[in-house]
Amino acid sequence: MGRPIYLDYAATSAIRPDVVVEAVNDYLRGVGATPGRSGHRWAVEAARVAFQCRRALAGLFGIPGDPGRIAFQQNATHALNTALWGTLTSGDTVVRTRYDHNAVRRPIAALRRTGVREVVLGGQPDGAVDLDELAEAFGSGGNEVRLLVVTHASNVLGSVLPLAEMSEIAHDHGALVLVDAAQTAGILPIDAVGQGIDMLAFTGHKGLLGPQGIGGLWIREGLEVSPLLRGGTGGHSELEEMPDIMPDRLEAGTQNGAGMAGLLAGVEWLLAEGVESLHSREMRLKTMLLERLSEIAGIHIHSPPAPDGVGIVTITCAGLNAAELAHSLDLDYGILTRAGLHCAPEAHALLGTLETGALRLSVGWATNEDDIERATAGVAAVCKTRAEER
Repeated sequence: MGRPIYLDYAATSAIRPDVVVEAVNDYLRGVGATPGRSGHRWAVEAARVAFQCRRALAGLFGIPGDPGRIAFQQNATHALNTALWGTLTSGDTVVRTRYDHNAVRRPIAALRRTGVREVVLGGQPDGAVDLDELAEAFGSGGNEVRLLVVTHASNVLGSVLPLAEMSEIAHDHGALVLVDAAQTAGILPIDAVGQGIDMLAFTGHKGLLGPQGIGGLWIREGLEVSPLLRGGTGGHSELEEMPDIMPDRLEAGTQNGAGMAGLLAGVEWLLAEGVESLHSREMRLKTMLLERLSEIAGIHIHSPPAPDGVGIVTITCAGLNAAELAHSLDLDYGILTRAGLHCAPEAHALLGTLETGALRLSVGWATNEDDIERATAGVAAVCKTRAEER
């Protein structure tokens, strides 16, 4: 069977550059303390790592001004919850799309029960967004529309939403823009100012190549977000309320120092390699994957045929459950993929796969052409076997 072929980067970059692993190890062995707590040398070094990580992220995302406007969170889900619950109150309207992950969909469902109104845009199987419909959605909400949530790239289709155009429409109507960059941070160039982003939620364990348990939320200057969690911040301890100063306001409790060290190493690696260069390579591999899959009898490719967006290709095989296909690929061929609804049921409803689920293959920085050849040969073999059994 040979070595496993990992094609589940959209879930987690389980294969990371060596520098990331070494950075986590070095932090745990040589620092070990918590940033923002205590004044001894190890705590000071931990704080230095945290600052360098914020600064590197600011450089990667084109964030101007104070890097302290980036608050570390556990992951994109934590960051999105912080932004949504910290921005929306009863009477507000939030506009979103059907491509959203449950990290957006479920918090908003809970917010509806507090009096927040939700407008959900229609979608298309190719991942398109109707900008006229978006403008009309703001009109239907009147002056109460507070927030537009944009999932930068669909984790089911791999298609990218027109962020800058959507942001312009939202701002023209006086609304804020929250971007879910779980699938694009470190994968696509992000320009916080040029793309009209007010709040940016990201996770460290996908395209940023860091470990699990670290992510962040950037909030532009002049915008205040109420804290989701309350507790110790290491400073301003005399206050009963959370301090107003960022990032302390949104960083209650002990932070993930080792995660910051690994995330810093991942971001520095990306900056050195070049996001655009890495993306171009991944799109060549995605093109190859699309071409090979299109030659397999019984395979239906649900992702758009254009070789752009992010490195996701979602498929179904006639007569074969997606979970069975994923299991056979893993057990018999060492191909590691992701089956199911991918925490985005509304996107699957657009594809007609809500009842069956689908199989997602996603390429990443360490994928090569041999991986694509072996993976597609495995898919072909499994689908052929099932066809012969019918």
